[in-house]
Amino acid sequence: MLQAIIIDDEKDAVDLIQSILNEYCPQVNVVDTANSAKSGRISIESHKPDLVFLDVEMPNGNGFDMLESITYTGFEVIFVTAYNHYAIKAIKYSAADYILKPIDVDELISAVETIEKKVQDKTQIPDYRALLENLKTPTPTKLAIPTGKGTEYVYTKNILRIEADRSYSRVILLDKKEILVSKSLVEYHELLMDSNFFKPHHSHLINLEHVKLYSKQSGGYIEMVDGSEVSLAKSKRDLFIERMKKYAINLGK
Repeated sequence: MLQAIIIDDEKDAVDLIQSILNEYCPQVNVVDTANSAKSGRISIESHKPDLVFLDVEMPNGNGFDMLESITYTGFEVIFVTAYNHYAIKAIKYSAADYILKPIDVDELISAVETIEKKVQDKTQIPDYRALLENLKTPTPTKLAIPTGKGTEYVYTKNILRIEADRSYSRVILLDKKEILVSKSLVEYHELLMDSNFFKPHHSHLINLEHVKLYSKQSGGYIEMVDGSEVSLAKSKRDLFIERMKKYAINLGK
């Protein structure tokens, strides 16, 4: 059974989470609740839970501040939040689980089931550790990639490109390592579109930092630093050239 703590300054939210868990998640035992980052930290250090439901925005310190302050780290987190776009993006980068307010019953049940699987694998590092590192920079820098063995944490600067492989994605790193992930390219595009990544073709996402050249031959293609070639759709040519101005000084026409 998962020992859990609910930390939220809204009593209605605490009561709702507890009610859903009681009815639909018998594998979860709520050992305590807290209404602030301070009381939450004390509760975690005291009870040493397996799972924490944590509100992101609270008075006198948010959920991330609380995670930074604790010494006990042997638990998983399901973040509960009503807003804060940047926080949501950082959470997604880190593959941590979260539910949005107003709380949906099915989403909470699904999040609990996901965490239950993670807790069974004691070799995995809690995903919020990668999240805390991402929150320290304007743009998240470390991507948590789920694999069959657990979760691999990769700096985005070390990703060369991501290639669609049916309903999966193949992440190719600078060291030529490849990771097959059960996520679609669309998901990674949505996640990385505000950073240094560009989608030149429906089946590829490339890191603009690692582009070697652009060729007009063969209908137009991009060569990456490892020699791999990626097709560039005609409709994407102007946007690609515009985006690449950040990385190169153009001395010709």
